[in-house]
Amino acid sequence: MNERDVPGWKNCDTMSGTTAGTTAVGTSGTQALDTREPGAGFGEMTRRWRDLTGESVPLPAFSAGTRAGLRGRFQATRLSDTLVVDFAADSAFRTAGTPVAGEDVVRLWIVRRGQWALGNSRTDNETTVSAGGFMLRHVGRLTHFATPPRTVAQVFVLPRTLMRERTVTGPAGTAELRLLVAHARMVRRTLSGLGPAGVEAARGTLLELARAVAGRRFDDQEPLLASPLAQAAKDLAAARLSDPDLSAAGLARELRVSLRTLQRAFSAQGESVTGHLREQRLEAARAALLTAAPGWSIADVAAHWQFADASHFSRAFRARYALTPTEYLRQQRELRAR
Repeated sequence: MNERDVPGWKNCDTMSGTTAGTTAVGTSGTQALDTREPGAGFGEMTRRWRDLTGESVPLPAFSAGTRAGLRGRFQATRLSDTLVVDFAADSAFRTAGTPVAGEDVVRLWIVRRGQWALGNSRTDNETTVSAGGFMLRHVGRLTHFATPPRTVAQVFVLPRTLMRERTVTGPAGTAELRLLVAHARMVRRTLSGLGPAGVEAARGTLLELARAVAGRRFDDQEPLLASPLAQAAKDLAAARLSDPDLSAAGLARELRVSLRTLQRAFSAQGESVTGHLREQRLEAARAALLTAAPGWSIADVAAHWQFADASHFSRAFRARYALTPTEYLRQQRELRAR
């Protein structure tokens, strides 16, 4: 995040998916803040936070220095009594050490960059979650936390019934955590189209996956988990499309499920694992044709995205886009020349 991208509060997404008059409430939105800007004080941040999260997750008291120079961005998704917050900060965040009154929840911290220090007071940071790690804990009343500048993290606020008086820690790349994060991402994208039943189903799956994190294993036969499992596999694959070792079997191993289980998860969405990988590699290769480095041929692009040879790539490309790679390039050049 760059300072110039956050000139005070701005509502980047409208709240969506709210179902009034029922217990199944879903809201989602993004807020950015720079309290140094005129009219963008800490009180405004508090108001925006309440708009997105409701009254059930109050903010702690922050230190005077934090309130005066707070710069950051958060994206919040609320499903009734659960909350997922994606947090990215330019400035340091530090609380005043005053407990949040009346709060008794379970929190999960996943730190991508920087660190998240937690303690009983401003001088007692008893636990630190570093980049690449997570901590799931029954918090009771939130007391104190501190983060350095440039911290990027995801925080889940969950009902206290999930677990009591326990702390679970580990690396952020566990299979259970991958599924939970994939599900949260999918919910955020689709929330605006969910009715009360859909919000409640999304919440139920999120809690089931959080229990899997707490228990360090998930039930790979649970039908509710088919969609998050498929999404987690897609997220893994997206970063590795040019990897010659990327395969359905490899994804299943990394997610600690059988190949058959992963295939069933994709089948429930009307897809196959191999079909998805082929489709994504074709799309990546199509984009690469237009941006390939000077001197790259169609055969080079085909090899980079793991097609057997240029002929195989050309046949697959034509079946998908109704043009050969050569014809597609010619078409795009003509369009740009107009």
